[in-house]
Amino acid sequence: MNLTKKGHACVRLEKDGQLLVIDPGGVSEEDAAVGADAILVTHEHFDHFNEERLRAALDANPAAQIWTLASVAGQISAAFPGRVHTVGEGDTFTAAGFEVEVHGQLHAVIHPDIPRITNVGYVVDGAVFHPGDALTVPDRPVETLLLPLHAPWNKFSEILDYVREVAPRRAIDIHDALLSDLGPTVYGRMLGPDGPGTGGAEHIRLTPGEGLTL
Repeated sequence: MNLTKKGHACVRLEKDGQLLVIDPGGVSEEDAAVGADAILVTHEHFDHFNEERLRAALDANPAAQIWTLASVAGQISAAFPGRVHTVGEGDTFTAAGFEVEVHGQLHAVIHPDIPRITNVGYVVDGAVFHPGDALTVPDRPVETLLLPLHAPWNKFSEILDYVREVAPRRAIDIHDALLSDLGPTVYGRMLGPDGPGTGGAEHIRLTPGEGLTL
């Protein structure tokens, strides 16, 4: 499986000529989802869900389909009839040849005064976990954790403890568009070999468009 970062929280996973895209939002690259055979959306916030990104992908590939939770499906099902599937925690399905499990229910708390919305994470092929905007710990081991590095709802101590609890082989930064150029240097040092320790997980940072083979 090849993974390519497409800006902020969006990644593309490719295997056997099939392409799965997760969270092509308004902060990801404009063509983030173009070429996708299947798209997964974790929740309704603009940086994870952008209807124009989805439309570009579905127009480019008439066979492409979307899997997402009810709050997003309700907004786009009429625009893309027959191509949107609603999923929730505990569901399993096959999308573009990838086996997907759904984990989690709620977005992380931003502030007690802000109502929580729903959020799901996806384990792909039993190996890669994208949690969306939550620190959900899947009830199964995963080799690759897509790590929400920086957001209004988290702090470094929570991120480090999350990596340790999930205990992946590698943690790859996502959700980092709000950081200045200095931010990745600081986070990289703290999550790297000079930091307090990730529990053995290798910390990896990809720039938009950069990829690696898992």
